[in-house]
Amino acid sequence: MSRAAGKPVTLADVDDATLDDLARRGFDWIWLLSVWRTGAAGRAVSRSNPAWEPEFRAALPDLTEEDICGSGFAISAYEVDEALGGRAALAEFRARLAARGLRLMLDFVPNHTALDHPWVSRHPDFYVQGDEQALAAAPADYCRVATDQGARILAHGRDPNFPGWPDTLQLNYANPTLQAALMAELAMIAEHCDGLRCDMAMLVLPDVFRRSWGLTPPAFWPKAIAAVREAHRGFTFLAEAYWDLEWELQQQGFDYCYDKRLYDRLRHSDAGAVRAHLGAGLDYQDRLARFLENHDEPRAAAVFPWPRHQAAAIAASFAPGLRFFHEGQLDGARVRVPVHLCRGPLESRNAEIADFYDRLLGELTKTDTFRDGAWSLIPPRSAWAGNPTWQDLISYAWHARDGRDYAVVVNYSDHRAQCHLRLPFANLAGRQFQLIDVMGSEVYHRDGTGLIDPGLFIDLEAWRYNVFRLNSVGS
Repeated sequence: MSRAAGKPVTLADVDDATLDDLARRGFDWIWLLSVWRTGAAGRAVSRSNPAWEPEFRAALPDLTEEDICGSGFAISAYEVDEALGGRAALAEFRARLAARGLRLMLDFVPNHTALDHPWVSRHPDFYVQGDEQALAAAPADYCRVATDQGARILAHGRDPNFPGWPDTLQLNYANPTLQAALMAELAMIAEHCDGLRCDMAMLVLPDVFRRSWGLTPPAFWPKAIAAVREAHRGFTFLAEAYWDLEWELQQQGFDYCYDKRLYDRLRHSDAGAVRAHLGAGLDYQDRLARFLENHDEPRAAAVFPWPRHQAAAIAASFAPGLRFFHEGQLDGARVRVPVHLCRGPLESRNAEIADFYDRLLGELTKTDTFRDGAWSLIPPRSAWAGNPTWQDLISYAWHARDGRDYAVVVNYSDHRAQCHLRLPFANLAGRQFQLIDVMGSEVYHRDGTGLIDPGLFIDLEAWRYNVFRLNSVGS
């Protein structure tokens, strides 16, 4: 928007047409990534770290120092960055979203803070401590900092599988005073939004924290989430989650968790593994966020070749749960912009990809079926003896309260595949149906009894799909 306007744009400058278009396309939430203030210390690390520069230049060949604003996950204060218009602009933006039925999601980064967060000076005991021995043994994981209580050696925030993030410091959840301070931060943040996406939420689980740091904290999420909801009924929590800890985080109060497992299986083109994953109970699946890209993953257009990109999008978008689309994905962007940058490259819109997503979002929002309907996995059956290609098909049923029925099938392979689908809908026997592919042009007339047994015959070329709406054509 700033590029088009020829000047820096704040949240107050986002025009009505942009917000109207987001509402028209059926979105429920807008997640603003990195609205919070980052400090000079984080920017200095981002601008001087030689390991990060190649990634920055790959994304932005004409990179300048001003483009490197520091990571939005190295937060120096939960105050709206002045470059975005500050607190007043965010409040106005939220009100304008609400007027269109859209809710606002922001970030909470529970694991760490920036190097120059006020707590570093005032409350160094809020952080995981190190010593000279630890610093010497793992200089990438610890640093020496000045505090109001003298010099300290503190740990950098990290995922235990990787080196520390040098622009952050690790919070110590074994300190009950720190947990109380974080709950106060959450109470303040929740005044500004309708939901929070919690970065690397699993890192502060007691078992994970103990394995990472040798310290056993009391559980944080159940009491923190409950406290926010007591003050803000219906407040939503989304967890960035990995390592098969999604169910545990759901039990601790999260409404939704990232579904990295589905993403990985789609990326590896494993239809059987996708089906197995989608065989889990709906009490789990309804609370997963399905995606093909996010700010951490490569762009979908870059790693899912066309038309496999379409097949993956159909499989993910017609599964139950929260459907999560990343800025640029709907236009076919191919360059992932590192979170340390405040400018991205100018990419041309891919008309074919954009048209596909326009149709996809249109069908998802044309009816309440895919929001409130009953979903079930349809097990594909062999089309004939000796034909193993049924294993390459992924298929779902959606049934709405108003009686609308849909059958979705995707050939998630690089070769032609066939199967039979026994449709699980009531009142099929003895009736005639028209099957209309709402994402394509195919229309078929079928006898309802045959849709039950042997089932709907499917024959799809590589990476092709059908999203059939069933229309009764007589008694």
